[in-house]
Formats: sequence, C-alpha cells, structure tokens
Amino acid sequence: MKIAIVGASGAVGQAFLQVLEKRRFPVTELMLFGSERSAGKTLLFKGKAHTVQLLRHGDDFKGVSFAFVSAGATVSMDYAADITKYGAIMIDNSSAFRMHERVPLVVPEVNAHDARICPLGIIANPNCTTIQMVIALKVIDDLSSVKRVHVSTYQAASGAGASAMAELEQQYRQILNEEPVTVNKFPYQLAYNVIPQVDVFTDNGYTKEEMKMFNETRKILHSQIAVSATCVRVPTLRAHSEAIWVETKSPVSVEAAREAFAKAEGIVLMDDPAKLEYPMPLPSTGTYPVYVGRIRADLTNPNGLTFWCVSDQINKGAALNAVQIAEFLI
Repeated sequence: MKIAIVGASGAVGQAFLQVLEKRRFPVTELMLFGSERSAGKTLLFKGKAHTVQLLRHGDDFKGVSFAFVSAGATVSMDYAADITKYGAIMIDNSSAFRMHERVPLVVPEVNAHDARICPLGIIANPNCTTIQMVIALKVIDDLSSVKRVHVSTYQAASGAGASAMAELEQQYRQILNEEPVTVNKFPYQLAYNVIPQVDVFTDNGYTKEEMKMFNETRKILHSQIAVSATCVRVPTLRAHSEAIWVETKSPVSVEAAREAFAKAEGIVLMDDPAKLEYPMPLPSTGTYPVYVGRIRADLTNPNGLTFWCVSDQINKGAALNAVQIAEFLI
C-alpha cells in the first residue's frame, strides 16, 4: 500500500522508516514530505534512496492509505484536509487533535478498537509520556480499577527532538573543553543538571506536558481517573523513565501485579532487586517494549502500588505506536 511520512527527516520520521522496515509493513510505495529545509534530502528505506518532497497544499496524498505525520501541531492542522481528502488515514503524532471529540486517541495495547471510529480520517498518537504510562496502568486497572495516579517523569533530551540531543552532547563537550555552554533548546543548561519543567506552564501551575498526562489518560482509559504529574527533563539522550504511584479500588498484591505485568502485551518485566535488575534508559534505547520494575506496595496507602517504567519514547512513544495503529486497522 501507498504510505506517506510527513516530517520524514526528523527523529520520529526516521524512526518511522526503521519501524516500517523492521516490522515488514506492507509498503508498496513510499512518499516522504518535509519542510523547505529538508526537501531534497534522500533517506534510505529497504536499501533504496527516497527523496524528501516539499510539503505543500494540493493532491499529493491521492492514493495514500496511511499518512504518518510528525511535523508539529501547526503543520498537522494546516495540512489535515489535504492529507485526508482522498481517504488517507492520518495518524498524527502532534498534540493538534488529541483532545478533539471526533478524533480517537489510541494506544493499541489499551484501546485499539477506538481507532475504528475516526469520522475525520484522523487518529491521534498520545503524548509519549502518556503512552508508556497507560500501557502499565491498563494492566493494574484490569485487576482493580485505578482511582488515582501520581507520576514523576524523567524525560530524555530526545523528547525535544534531534536538535536537543545534539545540544546535550555539545554541552558535555563544551564543559569538558572549558568552553562557554550553548543553551537554546531548554530554559537552562541540561548537562549535569535536571530541569523541573517540560513545556510551558499553565494557569494552575502545572505544565502543558503534565496536563497532557491528566487529560489524555482519561480519554484513552475512558475513565475519570485522577492523575497528578511532575515532568522533569534529565540529561539522558533517549528513553523516558517514570516513577508511578497508583491507588486502586481494592488492594492489589505485589505478586498479582508482577504476574500480570509479566503476561501483558507490550511490557517486559524487569524486577529482580537481588540481582539489581530494573529498567534503565540506556539499555532501553532503540528498543520497542515498555519495561516495568521496582514493583512495591505503597507504604502510605493500603490500596496503593508503586513501580518504575522505562520506554524509548521515539519508538513506542511515537513511531511504533503509530505503526501499530495502522497494523490494527489493516
């Protein structure tokens, strides 16, 4: 089938190419689109060079089955009509349509069937931090309804794009060479630092990233679950980590949770403290699962559990999740 990728030269766009090839997605024709800055570049797919075309209004998406879009909310809103007018399903990685009442917000391991009803021809990919959290929450929710969640995230530089990863590497080099440190992508130097801010602040004191986790989790789980998040940028290159506390309607034992995580789709259990076995971002980089470990009873709440999860947010938090949506629809 004919596939389009919008934002092909970005970090997520390149991950789309890798995921499509690795999962042997049935691509018969591939079209790559980008901005004026990236138009004309060539990218490899299955050993063949493909040229990035300039994204423009018109009929370029005629005959496309799925368009994977990762070029920012403004581009998604401006080009949605062009992408979908001939029947293409637009799977959008931006925040543009996530809370639109007629656009399903989908994580296949959690609510795949929501993707079947997309009257606008658009399906939204959730925020990367939300994706890995709801995959884990669904496992616990199936044992006993989750009422409340507290989460603290430890988000890699790559969450702000390839240029943010490059800046973090540059900062470390500059510090070692005793040179002035470049700070463009984040409010402060990230190297040797943590920044308790991801995205801009809202009127209630939470950032937009934190409010995404609140609102998106409710939509995906079809629940009034209460979520309180603190999102923190840390000086790792790739893969986000999350410390999660859940309160359930009735008690869930550590043993029951561990057994359920071990059987769950999309999750790898890494929970053996005696062997120092737990998830970390470095070994998770470039992989597909959500890794879960450090499962404990919450000492402050008889109906509480706490655990740690890690996932590569460019793969499962973006490209992989979108491709899995298309696979489900196929």
